[in-house]
Amino acid sequence: MKRLNIYFLLFLGLLSTVSCSEDFLDAEPITETTDANFYRTPEDAFSALAGCYDGLQIASGGVAGLSYPVTSMVLSDNMFGGVGNADPFNFQAVDEFDINRAPTYGNLYETLWIEYYRALYRCNVLINKMDQIDWSDDPELRGQYESEARFIRAYLYFQMVKLWGNIPLLTEPSSENIPQADPDEVYTVIAEDLMFGSENLPVESYNAVPSGRVTRWAAKSMLARVYLYYTGYYNQSDLVGMVSQADALSHLEDVINSSGHGLLEDYARLWPAASVDDFAGENNEEIVFSVKHTYTSDYDGNTDGNHWMVMLGMREFTHYPYAQGWGITVNPKLYNAYDEDDTRRDASIIAIDEEEIPFDKIENQREYTGYYTKKYTPLATEDGGSLAVELGGTDFQIGQFQDFYVMRYADVLLMAAELGSPNAQSYFDAVRQRAYQDDFSSQSVTLERIQHERWLEFALEGIRYWDLLRRGVSEAAQVIAEDTTLLNGGIETPKVISASNIQETEGLQQIPNNQITLSNGVLIQNTGW
Repeated sequence: MKRLNIYFLLFLGLLSTVSCSEDFLDAEPITETTDANFYRTPEDAFSALAGCYDGLQIASGGVAGLSYPVTSMVLSDNMFGGVGNADPFNFQAVDEFDINRAPTYGNLYETLWIEYYRALYRCNVLINKMDQIDWSDDPELRGQYESEARFIRAYLYFQMVKLWGNIPLLTEPSSENIPQADPDEVYTVIAEDLMFGSENLPVESYNAVPSGRVTRWAAKSMLARVYLYYTGYYNQSDLVGMVSQADALSHLEDVINSSGHGLLEDYARLWPAASVDDFAGENNEEIVFSVKHTYTSDYDGNTDGNHWMVMLGMREFTHYPYAQGWGITVNPKLYNAYDEDDTRRDASIIAIDEEEIPFDKIENQREYTGYYTKKYTPLATEDGGSLAVELGGTDFQIGQFQDFYVMRYADVLLMAAELGSPNAQSYFDAVRQRAYQDDFSSQSVTLERIQHERWLEFALEGIRYWDLLRRGVSEAAQVIAEDTTLLNGGIETPKVISASNIQETEGLQQIPNNQITLSNGVLIQNTGW
């Protein structure tokens, strides 16, 4: 992981070293490191915490194909499933909420499901070993490390409960075959973990914390996001009786007033492909929390790379600074939603015709629209190679190194405006003024305008779908529904996304059938899958 170069070994069994003498077969173990005796010192805890971050990195970015970021993007009305014209239809099954599009894919998310629970195991072990560690030399460190582990656990569970709704809830290591929990039980753990972090992480400017580490401000911001999603999707007035609207707003105002975060002046500088010579870097003032990646992935177990971003590049085509990928396409509706003087449009979307890109792989591309994401696209060298490979990556598929922005400061401002801050108008204006620059004109802030602004501000960042769901499944279904024609291999082909499919599934995804089988039927499949 970037800036946290600790090698973590998950201690599931006995590790030993033996003598190299002639009778080495009879040697007794000299060192025994087990789950029981490892967690003794703050240094042990730090190594285990690095393992939690590593688990987060794999579960939230090291999974190829249907990772959480890609799934979140494809489920929205911003993207189609795309990919190659000769590929299986698993991305279409997700995009159209219809497993009949890929009936042999009964385990769409199995790798993701497994990696989530592996990461949760690491967090649960550390959290439950806190009392076993000697914190006497630095008692405040306990609160910090526990807060970081609990934030990671909360973030993972938040992704999972949004995707699947009904999931087994584990707060300590267990081999039990447990049934799915009521979502309220999961949200209670999420709320408790984030509240703990918001109270126990250090009160210091974001830039005093090593890059990639959880901050108090990240915990507070995430708590507000969870509040908004839960109260919207489940039509409740508070977050499981623990966090009110006033509480959520108070946390955001604290971030705004005390964190040191701010907006970059130029929106394009947030994205490497949109600002090749002037990229602000991944640790800039606007990034409240991100999942870190490097180009160092290999096929021997090192999974630090961004393994999903290759899905979003132009299909088998490189045009500097954009490198090839597997061709998930952007809905033209999104490009056309921007005003011409909104700088976010050209910073967010690769427009083939408008940029005069000589794309010649239409016959290879499914669901061609002429648009791809610019925010998360592989980068090329000027001579047409892969920048990831030039930097030392194994190959362009697993060597992508761009971080995934989980929370930006613009989100903090717009959430605070939505929650009724007295400063709502100034927060709303700040986001729009950055977007329109000299062409900015103020609009009175309303909920409808905030929703529209969120669509344009966070387009192609994996936020739109969840924003739609919290407005109600029926409304989300109507917005996402499509009945159009796209090019499959250069041939006009109908594309239908049925609102009724989204309503039947309640916006939830397929639980891997293998996991249901392994549970002997204890796990129950979500409706519609």
